[in-house]
Amino acid sequence: MSEIKDKSIQVFLDELASKSPTPGGGSAAAVMGAQAAALVSMVCNLTIGKPKYIEVEAEMQALLEKSEALREKLTGMIKADVDVFDRLMATYGLPKESDEEKAARSEAIQAVLKEATAVPLDCARACAETIALSRIAAEKGNVGVISDAGVAVMASYGALKSAALNVYINAGGLKDRIFAEAKLAELETILNGVDVATEEVYQIVKAKL
Repeated sequence: MSEIKDKSIQVFLDELASKSPTPGGGSAAAVMGAQAAALVSMVCNLTIGKPKYIEVEAEMQALLEKSEALREKLTGMIKADVDVFDRLMATYGLPKESDEEKAARSEAIQAVLKEATAVPLDCARACAETIALSRIAAEKGNVGVISDAGVAVMASYGALKSAALNVYINAGGLKDRIFAEAKLAELETILNGVDVATEEVYQIVKAKL
């Protein structure tokens, strides 16, 4: 079976709309984040080499390296989300007739739930980094494509908040509350200030249009 990233947009959307639980919101969040990073890269690529922006060329080169690394990371998270959710669904299907089977099933579910909490948390972290990169693109990128920096920040914000929902729902099912609360605390740290930061970048872009 080919990976989602290798399929057409139409096939991905058809699968997203189907009765199949995967791909779902987690994969959609990763796609949004990858798109955001790609848009930052686009602004960089259309700024680098322009005489008008020679003073920020080195900074744009560095920004491009970071945005491309994030794009690769977020693209990989599309498959990671599908894989962990499919494994979670498989654990729910384990036999539960005897007490031993029930215990083994519960243990398996909890183990995969921890992974299912960590994957969207990683996605949220990467999206927060993309928001920060979007600001640099908005402030110093080619004004001719500055609206794309605005789309990048909004896409990364949407992806971040979407990934957060998956952290919340999976952490809510964990019996290991120490682990769950630690992950939720990490998420709150990531989310701290992103509403304001996103709006600031949006306004920076809007003021240049």
